[in-house]
Amino acid sequence: MLYNAYEMQKSMLAGASAMANFGAGMLSNPANPFAYFGGGSIISSALEVFAHAAAPRGKPDFGLDRTVVDGKDVSVVEEIVLRKPFGQLKRFVREGIEGGPKLLIVAPMSGHYATLLRGTVERMLPVADVYITDWRDAKLVPLSDGSFDLDDYIDYLIEFMELIGPGAHMLAVCQPSVPCYAAACLMSADKHPCRPKTLTMMGGPIDTREAPTAVNTLATERPHSWFENNVIATIPATYPGAGRRVYPGFLQLSGFMTMNLGNHMMSHYEMFKHLVQGDDDSANATKDFYEEYRSVCDMTAEFYLQTIDVVFQDHALPKGTMTHRGRLVDPAAITDIGILAIEGKRDDISGLGQTRAALTLATELPEAKKKYLVADAGHYGIFNGSKWRNQIAPVLEEWMASNA
Repeated sequence: MLYNAYEMQKSMLAGASAMANFGAGMLSNPANPFAYFGGGSIISSALEVFAHAAAPRGKPDFGLDRTVVDGKDVSVVEEIVLRKPFGQLKRFVREGIEGGPKLLIVAPMSGHYATLLRGTVERMLPVADVYITDWRDAKLVPLSDGSFDLDDYIDYLIEFMELIGPGAHMLAVCQPSVPCYAAACLMSADKHPCRPKTLTMMGGPIDTREAPTAVNTLATERPHSWFENNVIATIPATYPGAGRRVYPGFLQLSGFMTMNLGNHMMSHYEMFKHLVQGDDDSANATKDFYEEYRSVCDMTAEFYLQTIDVVFQDHALPKGTMTHRGRLVDPAAITDIGILAIEGKRDDISGLGQTRAALTLATELPEAKKKYLVADAGHYGIFNGSKWRNQIAPVLEEWMASNA
């Protein structure tokens, strides 16, 4: 009943949002005399904040149609290189630009769309031939397409790297650090010609025993059965994936919002004040952030539950017990992939030391092939915003160049 209850609430809020948006437009219309007295601007601003917060959302667009390469304005076209049931490999083709390092950005499958990394892609476009994993909303995948778990995730990554070809680099943002690291281990053990030249992991849960956060604690203080019985829902008949068991994106979003509820409330209050003052630019910046942040998608139950078990409860990778389809994932197999671990001092999702553990586990990798960076940023700030653009991305560029 969980998903049906959510759908009913969403429908009700969609109608309320439309009415509030209409009211805000009426009260802010210059032709309406009531807009000039009696608190019309305050009421209009309050209605606009509510309308934005309650509006239903779908999958956003990347909207990256231009970049600058060597001082030259270049058109960018999105191209689907490979379509698979649970995700596709997307390339941002820079028209007229040949060469450059090939970079696969692996977006997290954690309740948000790959467009959450719009700023990550935008910053790397001037210097790299960028690909990204564009994961699909599980509620849109028919049951006839089968299941998708952590082993399938790793298979997808290896297939994507094979398609991109030898010499490519891999960037894992948060959650995919574990499957990306596992893929690198397996490909290294096989001496696969398409194994990545470098693997960069940003805020990833390689070893969640290090500086555990509230997210880590939640995942360990309850048994597997609790998650299966309390957070897994069945897709209703109104979607193509009807009958599929999923971890709903709206539950993930509510969890993240609750962690920093005070900050989110203050953000909306500041947006309200900007609207009252007529500062549309500042208000729109907040709107744009939440437009992306509230756009969520579902994960398959098998992927979510296996991740809880392997990554957060069993700590299988750092303990040396992680397997992929019965085959041991051995970090010692990595001998020539340049590994860059990036963490944020104020990261409340992946604590300090969790990503750095990847460097320690790669016991056969020369020290010259290891690099560690701590940025003065929170979780979101290590892959979006000014810290990412000006401090972190240049280190990544240099690391790819030195390991090309």
